[in-house]
Amino acid sequence: MGRRPRQGPPRPPAAPADIQLASDPQPDLEHEQTVEAAAYYDVDLTNRLAERVEFFQCRFKKATLAGSHLAKVRFTDCLVETSDLSNLRAEKGTLERVKLSDCRMTGLAWSDGLISDATFTDCKIDLTNWRFARFDVVTFEDCNLSGADFTDADLRGASFTGCDLSGAQFHNAKMAGTRFRTCELEGVGGIANWEGAIVHPDDLLGLSYVLAGALGIVVRETDR
Repeated sequence: MGRRPRQGPPRPPAAPADIQLASDPQPDLEHEQTVEAAAYYDVDLTNRLAERVEFFQCRFKKATLAGSHLAKVRFTDCLVETSDLSNLRAEKGTLERVKLSDCRMTGLAWSDGLISDATFTDCKIDLTNWRFARFDVVTFEDCNLSGADFTDADLRGASFTGCDLSGAQFHNAKMAGTRFRTCELEGVGGIANWEGAIVHPDDLLGLSYVLAGALGIVVRETDR
């Protein structure tokens, strides 16, 4: 409870000295496998099952991990572009110094995980499960996070800019210092846990309806 989130923008991924294309167009993943400085371009990793896989300084472009179950997976110093991570199950996973852009991540489950120095840009991240996850210097920019579940998450190091968070759930989340700017906030749940969150003035109107609903206030034109 006494942890103080770090400040500043996310640290960028460290570039590898050399990088090789994954030799097998449909490689299997093994338990406790470490993959270093590999480029997964147009590679299909759909429906793989492995635990404690580590990707270090890897690059993913037009790759798919859709439907895979990779418990305790770790991505460190990775770039992920235009890839499909939809319905990936990665409970207790770690993202550290990772950039994700233009990715499809619908239904992703990253519960009880760590997300540190990560940037999500123009990603479809709706209906995702981030329960009990910890966010340490993480930015979401122009992402669709509608219906995302942040129940019991530690969001004190997260910021959201230009994101659709309609219907997202924040029950029991830690949010002191969480930043919101020009976001869609209609129907968010757990508004009572927003104490200490930093909201841009442009977002206050939409948030006021959520607050009114939480207080049982009916907003409508009154009859004279």
